[in-house]
Amino acid sequence: MVSGTVWSLLPPIIAIALALITKEVYLSLFCGIAIGAFMVAGPHPWLAFTTLFGTMADSVDLNIIIFDVLLGMIIVLMSKCGGTAAYGRWATKHLKSRKQALAATAGLGVLIFVDDYFNCLTVGTVMRPVTDKYKVSRAKLAYVIDATAAPVCIIAPISSWAAAVNSYVPEGGPMNGFQLFLHTIPYNLYALLTLYMIFFITWRGIDFGLMAKHERNAAKGDLFTSGGEEFREMASADQKALDSGRGHVCDLILPMLVMIGAAVGAMIYTGFLGGADNVVAAFAGCDAEISLIFSTMVTILFCAVLYLPRRVISFRDFMGALPEGAKMMIPAVLILTLAWTLKGVSDQLGIGDFVTANLNLSSGVVYLVPLILFVAAVFISFSTGTSWGTFSILVPIVVSMFHNDASSLMVISVSAVLAGAVCGDHISPISDTTIMASAGAQCNHINHVQTQMQYAFPVMAVCAVGYVLSALIQSWWISLAVCIVLLTLILLAISRRAGRHSGGEEVPEIIRHLDGEQKA
Repeated sequence: MVSGTVWSLLPPIIAIALALITKEVYLSLFCGIAIGAFMVAGPHPWLAFTTLFGTMADSVDLNIIIFDVLLGMIIVLMSKCGGTAAYGRWATKHLKSRKQALAATAGLGVLIFVDDYFNCLTVGTVMRPVTDKYKVSRAKLAYVIDATAAPVCIIAPISSWAAAVNSYVPEGGPMNGFQLFLHTIPYNLYALLTLYMIFFITWRGIDFGLMAKHERNAAKGDLFTSGGEEFREMASADQKALDSGRGHVCDLILPMLVMIGAAVGAMIYTGFLGGADNVVAAFAGCDAEISLIFSTMVTILFCAVLYLPRRVISFRDFMGALPEGAKMMIPAVLILTLAWTLKGVSDQLGIGDFVTANLNLSSGVVYLVPLILFVAAVFISFSTGTSWGTFSILVPIVVSMFHNDASSLMVISVSAVLAGAVCGDHISPISDTTIMASAGAQCNHINHVQTQMQYAFPVMAVCAVGYVLSALIQSWWISLAVCIVLLTLILLAISRRAGRHSGGEEVPEIIRHLDGEQKA
């Protein structure tokens, strides 16, 4: 019997290993699913077949698929009417260097904190023509998008992530889920340090590992390096639209404001429908997925009212943009469907039970509890590709482990779980957020995974030290300050080492030269 044993790890491990080796994510995911189906059903081929597609039918989140398809339609509409190009022209007039373009991309990612899917696709669509102009590689763009999506959402009280965490906290404890979430924010080291790292490496012009190769190639005109051939035609279309004079900035900004406003309003409304008596409780108990679908439908209708009377787009082109937007999201939807199915098969094999049974924490290692939980959360999230699933497994365990005692160590431990889940989600090739970031940047998915892994490792190492320190001193500001200093030193050391081994072609020097050309 493999359920609840170490064998339950085999399907996700095979899928991840194949994805990294072959760079064929569809085939890799399907192989992991097929092996998992045979492990669940036994050697009977027909039973394995019905298990596979039955699990797929049960695992697919139709709400997320509908939201992605509708958002794809909005993206194409804003592009065809010239709104995206108009914003690109405006941005290129006001953003005078590559550093400013990257900083603006990160800043926009921080501002869109309601939902990580919305964040990934919107930031990519808006900033892609600008970063292309300043020759930022698609791998770097995907990293900036991904690193300002989940990390922002997991520290934003008003977000779909806060609602999810709130739902996983058992009732009857010393504080409700929303209060616990607020207390975890200053101890969420991975999210805070990742955001710090983005702006620091942008300011210093630091690139290393495979990302340095992508950036060198981008500086020479190749934004994709390898893979991504399917996006090269789109990049050319983006540039043509940028060079054209159609559209106005309002054609992009107003639909985005309507989408954000409708999403926030629907979240509050669905929260009150669920019995909330104040705005905070409404956000904690909202139906985030339905609210996002509502906001995208409202936005499509708003686009029709905004664009058609002004004739910035014909009725025929408007209607043609809808299936074109849906078609654009097919690769992301396919990967999401396979990733969800792999998680469903892993759940049937009892991967959560295996981790829970082996998470044995004694009083002798009480100050190592946050570190152990951080590592466990990274492992589960990386293996399953879902941070929310990791929350659902570990948060109730942590709360019960401390016997519902609202101690600082319990808060730090829950923070470690949230941070580890986001970290594992970041480095997993089967993560839905990682997939959305690749789609938003129109970057080859495996290129994004490989480069982001290397950028996540220094933050992971610092977090390991930080959670031991946090458990010992239980002071968030001291722990965070020490971690920032340590991460800064590591990044500077990596930058110097990368410069010595770059063969005289150090990335910052290329970028400074490129910025000088753009300013001239």
